[in-house]
Amino acid sequence: MKNLVDLHLHSTYSDGVRTPAELVAMASALGLRAIALADHDTVDGIDEALAAGAACGLEVLPAIEFSVAFGTYRDVHLLGYLLDHRDPGLLETLSEFRERRETRGEAIVERINEKLAGEGKSAISSAEATALAGGALGRPHIAQVLMGKGYARDMQDAFVRYLIPCDVPKRYFPAEEALATVKRLGGVAVLAHPTTITADRDTLTGVIDAFCAMGLGGVEAFNNVCSDQESAFLVNFAEKRGMVWTGGSDYHGIEEGICMGTGRGSMAIPYSCVEGVQRLRQGR
Repeated sequence: MKNLVDLHLHSTYSDGVRTPAELVAMASALGLRAIALADHDTVDGIDEALAAGAACGLEVLPAIEFSVAFGTYRDVHLLGYLLDHRDPGLLETLSEFRERRETRGEAIVERINEKLAGEGKSAISSAEATALAGGALGRPHIAQVLMGKGYARDMQDAFVRYLIPCDVPKRYFPAEEALATVKRLGGVAVLAHPTTITADRDTLTGVIDAFCAMGLGGVEAFNNVCSDQESAFLVNFAEKRGMVWTGGSDYHGIEEGICMGTGRGSMAIPYSCVEGVQRLRQGR
């Protein structure tokens, strides 16, 4: 995988199951040249990843994946690359967001326990799930507890039987606020897996253009939900508008058939994507 990269990874600090250092070790073993740790709404694992990367010669891009709302759209994901992850204002905002996220996790556990009681099973505790989380409590951590108790066969079974039916809506950043934050911190904003917003290209084009007016710098053209034709469309769209395009596996360590670096098997993201993000940042 020489000169290949993976610009979308998650660790235990959000909803992944591997620590930042473990992700770095995996990427190094695979021969990747660079990775981006882009945990959901937190930057707490970045310094660990940077240190591990420096120790083994792997380039690590500081990143974050904001969960944003835009108009009627909810849970739109916005990647912020190369931003100042130690900024006090950012850390304060994310701390407040994390507190609300922890409350959501506890509410999900409460709903699951109601369902377990109806099934004649013993309750689980949020403390058990929190112990598995390096940072914010996420649904995969709760799923691991359910698996450990023998209530679910695997991660997918835990989500289907408990986490999806017992879900609690999460809070989102306003899109304009998230984009302004990335810009203020000297980063580059990239729209993650754009086709999850809508499959209609005309509508999607309108959404991306609106984001561009607020400071969007690129699109994630290669991901696990795009077809080859959709990826080609996104690359062409980005290049026509002078935007960057990126790609990543969105690896959490829990999805069957998704591997770091290659996604579902055919992904090959060139290092030129990193250079493009760096040029865009320097040009601001």
